[in-house]
Amino acid sequence: MDNVSARLHELESELQKLTENLEREMRARGFDPAQVDNVALPAPLAALYLQQQSLMEQVEEIREGNEQ
Repeated sequence: MDNVSARLHELESELQKLTENLEREMRARGFDPAQVDNVALPAPLAALYLQQQSLMEQVEEIREGNEQ
């Protein structure tokens, strides 16, 4: 596995864990995780959401770079 593939795998794993944590925290606060893009989130959830979006962008950039 080359460095790019290893980094992609690492980011995907981190993204999965973060997504699971965000969903769990949303449910604990009475939010439906399916509505994450449509509700105003309290600061702690918003921070998790922003981290998730950042990781998604990084994963997408690496995937697009590998396709070329």
